[in-house]
Amino acid sequence: MNYHVMEARHVFGHRIWLRCRDGSEGVVDLDGELTGPVFEALHDVDAFKRFRVDEVFHTLVWENGADMAPEFLHSRLHVTA
Repeated sequence: MNYHVMEARHVFGHRIWLRCRDGSEGVVDLDGELTGPVFEALHDVDAFKRFRVDEVFHTLVWENGADMAPEFLHSRLHVTA
C-alpha cells in the first residue's frame, strides 16, 4: 500500500515527521488525536516519542500496544516542500 510509513522521526511535542511509500513526507501533529484508553499514556511526551515503525504493518506503534493506521497518518500529513 502506498500509505505505508517507511521512516519516522520525533519532531517535538506530539509531532512526528513521516515519509510514506508513495514518496510524500511531512509532519503529522497527533496532539488532538490521542483519545481513548490506549492513547492516555501517550499524553506524556517522553512516552509518546518512544514509537517505532513496525516492519510488518508499516505504521507507528508504541510500547503500550497503541498504533495508528498508516492511512490515518497519511490523511493528516502536512506535506513539506
